[in-house]
Amino acid sequence: MADTITFTQVKSGIGSTKKIRATLTGLGLTRMQKTVTRKDTPEIRGMLAKVAHLVRVEEA
Repeated sequence: MADTITFTQVKSGIGSTKKIRATLTGLGLTRMQKTVTRKDTPEIRGMLAKVAHLVRVEEA
């Protein structure tokens, strides 16, 4: 398994619950089409699972 994971926000968090918007912010996603690279940890994987309908994940 790679030690980093790259993901991009492809849908807006507008209209989502506060928890979903807070998860996007916690991942570093503050606007559409922003791409972020983070260390691949179980915590990050869990956050990505929660917002899977708003992001696109590329293993890197």
